[in-house]
Amino acid sequence: MQIRDLPYSDPGDPDVRSGPRFLLWLGLSQLTGQLKALSWGLLHQCAIAGLPLCVGLAVQAVVERSGSGLAWAGALIVALGVLIAVGDTMLHRTAVTNWITAAARVQQLLARKTAELGSALTRRVAAGEVVAVSTGDVEKIGWFVEALSRFAAAAFALVLICVGLVLYLPSLGVLVALAVPVLALAVLPLLPRATRRADVQREKAGHATELASDTVAGLRVLRGIGGEELFLGRYRRASQEVREAAVRSARMWALISAIQVLLPGVLLIALVWYGATLARDGRIEVGQLVTVYSAATLMLFPLRHFEEIAMAYSFSRPSAQRAVRVLSLSRGARTATAGAVVPEGDLYDPVTGLLAPRGLFTAVVCGDPDEAGRLADRLGGHAEPDGHAPDGAGPDTPTPEAGGSDTKDAGTQGADTHGPEETGPEGTGPDLSEGDASQREGTGTGGAPGSGEDRRLPSVLLGGVPLDELPLGSARTAVLVQDKDPVLLSGTLRELLDVPSSGAVTAEEALAAAQCADVLDALAQASVDADGDPMDTRITERGRSLSGGQRQRLALARSLVTDPEALVLDEPTSAVDSHTEARVAAGVKRLRSGRTTVAFSSSPLLLDLADRVALVHGGQVVAAGTHRALLRDEARYRAVVTRETDDTAAPAATDRQERLASIDVSRAAGTTEEIEERA
Repeated sequence: MQIRDLPYSDPGDPDVRSGPRFLLWLGLSQLTGQLKALSWGLLHQCAIAGLPLCVGLAVQAVVERSGSGLAWAGALIVALGVLIAVGDTMLHRTAVTNWITAAARVQQLLARKTAELGSALTRRVAAGEVVAVSTGDVEKIGWFVEALSRFAAAAFALVLICVGLVLYLPSLGVLVALAVPVLALAVLPLLPRATRRADVQREKAGHATELASDTVAGLRVLRGIGGEELFLGRYRRASQEVREAAVRSARMWALISAIQVLLPGVLLIALVWYGATLARDGRIEVGQLVTVYSAATLMLFPLRHFEEIAMAYSFSRPSAQRAVRVLSLSRGARTATAGAVVPEGDLYDPVTGLLAPRGLFTAVVCGDPDEAGRLADRLGGHAEPDGHAPDGAGPDTPTPEAGGSDTKDAGTQGADTHGPEETGPEGTGPDLSEGDASQREGTGTGGAPGSGEDRRLPSVLLGGVPLDELPLGSARTAVLVQDKDPVLLSGTLRELLDVPSSGAVTAEEALAAAQCADVLDALAQASVDADGDPMDTRITERGRSLSGGQRQRLALARSLVTDPEALVLDEPTSAVDSHTEARVAAGVKRLRSGRTTVAFSSSPLLLDLADRVALVHGGQVVAAGTHRALLRDEARYRAVVTRETDDTAAPAATDRQERLASIDVSRAAGTTEEIEERA
């Protein structure tokens, strides 16, 4: 793989069982490049290893006053110099290619995983950690892949030099052969401590990166509440902790480097002393001593690669572990088995019992915002992390809307509990498929008790088809989830709204439904063109030039343009005023008429416009009906929507009862007086 051939058509299926296994998989994926780098590295190292022999021959030729011998030695040195230059150049070229292609492969894997998980990624992994993995960690992982082939070539060259010296001059070669393993392995006892210090440094650096990312993202809010200095102080302390950890780590690596300089120096001193003694006694020639000394000196160069590979592994291992944490996340527990056809029908969650009838505007009220976010992810086909059900829910929990004893339909007469068929407008239920009915009537898992299939959370159903069994593209086309903090990418408004869609909703209709007239006016004023077309006005990164309400409405318009089969909105009007909120809710309901829409909100203005409202409490739907009926009959619903507490609920209820009693008494008194007059 060459750099010009990037990106990969398929980056592969990584081994995410652990960080070392991921590094091994990455190295094997680059096997061709690794072998090329190893070949050029061997040429480079062997050419270097041949220099001492040529130098020794040249010295011996001078001692013997042999001109031809000196000429041959000079020619060999020139040839080795050419091989060293070619080998070093090509080694650097192939090693850097391995580095870049490995980093590109990891980045493609991260990009693919990010596209697969969508907004659920930042709910499972901190945004700062994702940034750290995709930037600094990618480079460290590539560094290890690049250093691996050079280390292998250096290790092979050391073995070759030791064997050659033993065969060339056993009296000194044995000394060198025994000393090289000691030099290479002397720093091993220090590596665990150095690795631990490097891990601490990486951890603190990752924490500082997360803190900086979160601070920058919320800088406008922090300035508004006067908390800017507080968070800057936190980052300053975190930065100092990173510096101190880096200094402690550098001290250990400096000690390792010092040992790798000291021990070879001791070897050279002992070699010269012993070799000079042998030469003085006439047991070896001067040229042989020069050859062995030169070989021992040049061995310091390949020994450096032992330190480099140790540093590369200690730095890349935690980076690979962080990458594995991201890459091991999955969209769901199942693999896609259904066809690519987008299903149609009711949107139903068998875990919580939530039903969104086809073609209706369903509002969901949750007392816990985090629970609402998790449920929105589930409706989009994203299973709960680690396969855990929400609190109070599980695979064997009966579906409340199917007639469970905890569900109260506040929109029906009497105290009877009714199924979802009776919650539609005017008493008519949605057209439920046979698959939907079977899921509502059973436990929702279909596995034997205690089996692995039974413990796995069932998927959300759309028209009776599990979303987890759909291909990712079909699932995204069928159900679109807009979270409470949508992101606007930089570019023009026209580019922002140029998203895959059915084509049934135009950009103008979506902007009108989202009440973006003031946003268009602001963009028109900011336009640099003479005509002031707001569609061609550039929006800054994350829409920072717009207010929170304007960003939220533009994101809503982008979601409306896509016109999915089911649209899930998490707090779509939380950043706008009440007057605008009512108009946005009416516009969304009007534009989405005949399409399934689910909105998570506790705003009475939006809830009053919904065709159907469901109350989720403790991970289960406990009541369903119209907004006014739930407000009248369901205390838990009133507590969430009206912020009514237990202390105020009793006086309010007593006051309502007294007013009703006074009305009944007045009516009774009026009736009595009328009867007496007629009598």
